[in-house]
Amino acid sequence: MKNKTDIYETVTNTIIEALENGLNGKLEMPWHGVTALPQNARTENNYNGINVPLLWVYQMKKEYQSGIWATYKQWQDLGAQVKKGEKGAPVVFWKSIEVEPSDDNEDAQTRMFARHSTVFNAAQVEGYEAVAQSFEPNDIQAIAAADHLLDSSGIEIRYGEGGAYYSVQGDYINLPSPESFKETHDSSATENFYSTAYHEACHATGAKHRLNRDMNHKFASKDYAFEELIAEIGAAMLCVSTGVTPAPREDHALYIEHWLKALKDDKKFIFAASSQAQKAADYLHSFTKED
Repeated sequence: MKNKTDIYETVTNTIIEALENGLNGKLEMPWHGVTALPQNARTENNYNGINVPLLWVYQMKKEYQSGIWATYKQWQDLGAQVKKGEKGAPVVFWKSIEVEPSDDNEDAQTRMFARHSTVFNAAQVEGYEAVAQSFEPNDIQAIAAADHLLDSSGIEIRYGEGGAYYSVQGDYINLPSPESFKETHDSSATENFYSTAYHEACHATGAKHRLNRDMNHKFASKDYAFEELIAEIGAAMLCVSTGVTPAPREDHALYIEHWLKALKDDKKFIFAASSQAQKAADYLHSFTKED
């Protein structure tokens, strides 16, 4: 069994490699084009945290059409069999241990440490019938779901005042008018609009009265890159959960350079960003469940 340092290093190096190689010869986040959150075939639960971008990377790299994964034993439990010679992808889970105090006056402490197991994609097994996805990109119902998530959040959205941004002082999102979003070579106008809106909505979750992240960062600093990566991963999570294919942002090349530096300097950077992105996505989804 690998220790936690190996797990952090393995995952981080996988993300770094994907970022450096890009897609179609361009600097893009390596999960653009996915249409669903990665899901476990046995439990039917979505993977979360670091496992979301990690499995997306493997799915896109191997060109798997399915986002369904399971361990070797789980596939057997389902009556399926991993094909001979197939190599799986790592997923990270957390274990807790109780550490005895060194002083009689101290309480025992619980510490979390990372472990991993190996999962295989539905495309790597025989004897499994893929489950239909809940949403299809650009389906009218899916767009309604995307609008509902934004509307339910209670975050003010203004239109037509310049570029896309979240105002920390005013606590509102500004977006260009919807009709100004155009189809690009990689994405439809709809995908560009919702990807941008979700990116800014994820920034808005960092406000003090929401998830209370530090939002005052110097441009191009590590903390600034961290917040941008939270918004990027969070937006992708929100897109696929509401039936919108994540669209690449025009400024990705600039941000990817900062992200690569941060990833190479800190093996836990992508873990922390993915965790915060999951919290942002869960926070925004929580309002749709209250309706």
